[in-house]
Amino acid sequence: MLKVSNIEVVYNDIILVLRGISLQIPEMSIVTLLGANGAGKSTTIKTIAGILSLEDGELTGGTIECDGERIDHKSPEEIVKLGISVVPEGRGIFPELTVGENIKVGSYTQPNKKDVQENLQKVYEYFPILVQRQSQSAGYLSGGEQQMLSIGRSLMSKPRIMMLDEPSLGLAPIVVKEIFRILKAINEEQKASILLIEQNAKIALSIANYAYFLENGRIVMDGETEVLREDRDVKEFYLGLTDDKKRKSFANIKHYKRRKRWLS
Repeated sequence: MLKVSNIEVVYNDIILVLRGISLQIPEMSIVTLLGANGAGKSTTIKTIAGILSLEDGELTGGTIECDGERIDHKSPEEIVKLGISVVPEGRGIFPELTVGENIKVGSYTQPNKKDVQENLQKVYEYFPILVQRQSQSAGYLSGGEQQMLSIGRSLMSKPRIMMLDEPSLGLAPIVVKEIFRILKAINEEQKASILLIEQNAKIALSIANYAYFLENGRIVMDGETEVLREDRDVKEFYLGLTDDKKRKSFANIKHYKRRKRWLS
């Protein structure tokens, strides 16, 4: 469905952030892009969504295709109309608007009022707490409720591909578990593909079909998640596990070696 081929991104005409990455998001799949802060994960989503220019970024090489059609020079509105939506890092809600108003903002590309009502009903089925909060100012919601609102707003455009940037950030484990359960349901019931940007590798690998690992703007490893969960490098560098299954902390280590093949 979505194919990213050898893209390069530069910020402020100087800083090379993405160094020729390629990835694919097949129909009805969940794909996760994992990596440390600064690896280029958020930039990847912004490039696909066509919003790089908001941060003085520019796509300087490569192509992005959706169903065989190039979209790398389309406007953000055109990309949304193709069925690609974004749940941004930090939720990106409008705190002064009510919950109901925030949700309906996501339907601006949907001209059919009947479709809007059907989409709204689906949002409230996935997130019943938002029904109770629909007249409340969104700025007063808890972090978990704001994340649910952001996902619900994205659903209003009836996306074929949802891109989520760090949906677990700053949330309690029990809330994270519930949100990821709902994301899995959206994938299965709405037939929506998902591109998931995460630092929480464990939970991302638990629901994704395929994973890419990004280091310093390059893809260093990719594969089916069932295989990657058992990979020694993934266990050590991303899950914090040694061979004896004990959790290993890198909090007090400034540098640690990647395997030589990762640096090639």
